[in-house]
Formats: sequence, C-alpha cells, structure tokens
Amino acid sequence: MAMKIRLARGGSKKRPFYRIVAADSRMPRDGRFIEKLGTYNPLLPKDSEERVKMNIERIQYWLDQGAQPTDRIARMLEAAGAKEKAERNNPQKGTPGKKAQERAEEKAAKAAEAAEAAAAPAEEEAAAAEE
Repeated sequence: MAMKIRLARGGSKKRPFYRIVAADSRMPRDGRFIEKLGTYNPLLPKDSEERVKMNIERIQYWLDQGAQPTDRIARMLEAAGAKEKAERNNPQKGTPGKKAQERAEEKAAKAAEAAEAAAAPAEEEAAAAEE
C-alpha cells in the first residue's frame, strides 16, 4: 500500500483550510485517510505560528514507514527542520516568455540608439573645441 503525507482540503468556498494527513495514495484528496497529522491555514500571515501545525513525531513515524510527502508538505517539513533540504532545479521557470524577450530586445535597441545619439554630439563638441 503506497502511503502519502498530503493535504486534504476543508473549509468553505474561497476560505481554504487544510488537514495534513497520512493516506493511501489511491484515495481521493478529501477522502478517506488513516491519520490526521496536523493543519495548515493559508489565510493566516506567513509568520504566524498557527499557520502550520504538525505532529512531527507522527510524521517522522510515517516517513520511517515509507510514506512519501507531497512537494508542499516536503517544503513545510524543510521549514520546520524535520527533513533535509532537497535540491530543486527548474531553469525553465525563470526564463521570460517570447513577448517579454521581444520587449527586452526593443528596449535594448532603443537604449543603444540613445547612447549613440548622445555620443555623436559630444564628439562634435570635442572636435569643435579642438579647432
């Protein structure tokens, strides 16, 4: 049986509240779970202690049993210090899209033209001063 430590959504419409649960991976997101391990309230400020509450001992027990945390839970565990920080690499995410690249090229071209235009009168003034 493949175990997951994941979020189960609760709360009302536009007011999310999540339970951190240990569940069989075949069960639906908000369906049957084996044990409630904590809560997560994304509406609270990030520095609030009430935002994420976890029973670290039970989470460690399930991790030792082979349960796999989801990405979001893994980040919460890293922040709590219960799990070592994993190396993440997504170089494509930071690259700008086509339109943004085109705008950047146009801006660079205009800046180069402006620099050339500013340099040309300065050269003429320097030549006139020498005469």
